[in-house]
Amino acid sequence: MCSTALCLQSSGSNEGENFDDSLQDCTIEVQRGVARFLWAEGVKPVEIYRRMLAEYGQSAMSQRKVYEWVERFKSGRTRVTDEGRSGRPSTSRSRKASSPQEYRN
Repeated sequence: MCSTALCLQSSGSNEGENFDDSLQDCTIEVQRGVARFLWAEGVKPVEIYRRMLAEYGQSAMSQRKVYEWVERFKSGRTRVTDEGRSGRPSTSRSRKASSPQEYRN
C-alpha cells in the first residue's frame, strides 16, 4: 500500500526494521498525504478513515480530522503541512492567584 512506502521513506526505516512499528511512528503530515492521495483516487472519507485506522491503529488521525482535511483538499489545498500562525505561542498556563499571599506560597 502507498502509505507504507510513504511512512518508511519519511521515517528513514531500514529494511530489517519491524514493519508494524514503522507504521505506528508515521507523522501526521504523512497521514495527511495518504488521505490526500486516497481522496484523489476517489476514495470516500469514511473509507479513508477506516483504512488509516487499520494501518496506523491508535496513531491514526481521528475521523473528524480526515473529513476536515478532505474538505480542505476539495477547496484546492495541496500542502499537508500546518499553516503558520500569527501571534505569540502559549508557553504555559497557570491558575490565577486569588490573593497576593498565594503568590508567596
